[in-house]
Amino acid sequence: MNIYVANLPYSTTDDQLRETFEAHGEVSSATVIKDRETGRSRGFGFVEMPDDAQAEAAIEALHDMDMGGRPLTVNKARPRGERPQRSGGGGYGGGGGNRGGGGGYGGGGYGGGNRGGGGYGGGGGGYR
Repeated sequence: MNIYVANLPYSTTDDQLRETFEAHGEVSSATVIKDRETGRSRGFGFVEMPDDAQAEAAIEALHDMDMGGRPLTVNKARPRGERPQRSGGGGYGGGGGNRGGGGGYGGGGYGGGNRGGGGYGGGGGGYR
């Protein structure tokens, strides 16, 4: 069973994560997820345990356990397709904004006026 572990202290290593779960059974892999650019921990990871009963026991025992002053969140990992979709909009070129249509840089936002379009470099009136 693949297990999702969140709220890890940023100093946690793969070996420390493995050791934490090995107290509850066999661990086939333990990985702390790191930022691609900086190499620093993102504060969560995954543990693979081949025995589902041991994995369930580990989830039960370790969920809300204090690790480095932080309560762990431990759940059965869901496959990528089962995760809830993030809501879109906002940001650079996304939806929303206060003036005009789309908001962000390039769609509505400042420069859109009442005609939409706008944004930095887009059409329309407003603050240009």
